[in-house]
Amino acid sequence: MEQKMIVLSTHHISKAPDLYKIVDSLNRTLKQKDLTFGLSIDKQDQEKMVFTIYHT
Repeated sequence: MEQKMIVLSTHHISKAPDLYKIVDSLNRTLKQKDLTFGLSIDKQDQEKMVFTIYHT
């Protein structure tokens, strides 16, 4: 069975070196609530990051 991820929210934020630690903690803590968090570099502005919340 294929698992579908639904985007609940997306935010563009300033780049921070330790932000991945928060995303990792959120994923570990809230996976049982069917939530997944993502973090990526903004393709249009390398000084920004994209934080996304998914429902799985």
